[in-house]
Amino acid sequence: MISLPRSPVTNLLFLFLGLSILAPPSRAQLHLHVPATKLQAVEGGEVVLPAWYTLQGEVSSAQPREKPFVMWFFQLKEANEEQVLAYINGATTSKPGVSLVYSMPSRNVSLRLQGLQEKDSGPYSCSVNVQDKEGTNRGHSIKTLDLNVLVPPAPPSCCLLGVPRMGTNVTLSCQSPWSKPAAQYQWDRQLPSFQTFFAPGLDIIRGSLSLTNLSSSMSGVYVCKAHNEVGTAQCNVTLDVSTGPGAAVVSGAVVGTLVGLGLLAGLVLLYHRRGKALEEPANDIKEDAIAPRTLPWAKSSDTISRNGTLSSVTSARALRPPHGPPRPGALTPTPSLSSRVLPSPKLPTTDGGHPQAVSSIPGGVSSSALGRMGAVPVMVPAQSQAGSLV
Repeated sequence: MISLPRSPVTNLLFLFLGLSILAPPSRAQLHLHVPATKLQAVEGGEVVLPAWYTLQGEVSSAQPREKPFVMWFFQLKEANEEQVLAYINGATTSKPGVSLVYSMPSRNVSLRLQGLQEKDSGPYSCSVNVQDKEGTNRGHSIKTLDLNVLVPPAPPSCCLLGVPRMGTNVTLSCQSPWSKPAAQYQWDRQLPSFQTFFAPGLDIIRGSLSLTNLSSSMSGVYVCKAHNEVGTAQCNVTLDVSTGPGAAVVSGAVVGTLVGLGLLAGLVLLYHRRGKALEEPANDIKEDAIAPRTLPWAKSSDTISRNGTLSSVTSARALRPPHGPPRPGALTPTPSLSSRVLPSPKLPTTDGGHPQAVSSIPGGVSSSALGRMGAVPVMVPAQSQAGSLV
């Protein structure tokens, strides 16, 4: 509200009122009447603050020559008064939206307020002073009325908290941003069938509705009504209960599958590396390894393969050290790691019946060259004249 500047006439009125209080009382006494001290109105509407006065002890009720002085004040929250209307010497001044119900002069000094807002709530004071035609003060009185401007609920907002799946719990929330007095809330299901909810699932103060152990029959349109003593507003939310797994469950399953595959791949890789590490020491050839001791070949325990080459020695006599010098023409086998088998050369015949050592290889390749190439030296048994092996 906007304060009206006090004119010199107003200041004189206050001075006059102060003097009238100190003046001795006249025969007539002024009584200001208000039917109620507490009034309520709705924001955006209008209200009339009723007030009128009477003069006690007057001879006649008709006093065409009396002069009333009327002033209305609004008590601000900062304990300051704000003048909203003044009628002095036949002139009326007021702020916008404020007026007297009846034309002056009149003993009914009711005040009309239009376009109310919540900030217009508070105490209003009416001050009336009356003089007669001779200018004698006939009385002064002040009365106070308390106005409370109510505000209907603003349109609320509805929301769904939780994931509506079979067997889960959700909460429907409803809240109005502003109302005076504070709004209370009611939840109803409109479709597919009407249903009203009560405590403990419904919180009428906070506007929440708890739904537990959801089923497909609980799907529908839910309407929230915010209401107080001067108005109602509503909003709605649609609940659709799904039967399939939620996005969180699907995401968890996908993540779990990927983690399992990663662990399996790690185990396979670890097993492969461990097997490879065990095979590498067995395949390594030590360069500084000591050659095994040369074993003499026994005379009667040699096993000849089909192609005429020496394949193994199985006789126990071959494992014992020889007691005499080796036979002439015998070859001492040399350890070698070769899997190639060369064909046996033709055995030359001798007249003396003793085997002769083969010193050369057909084709012009020497024994030393064959040794470097990885060939295995082979001992060729001697033949007797009869053609039997010795």
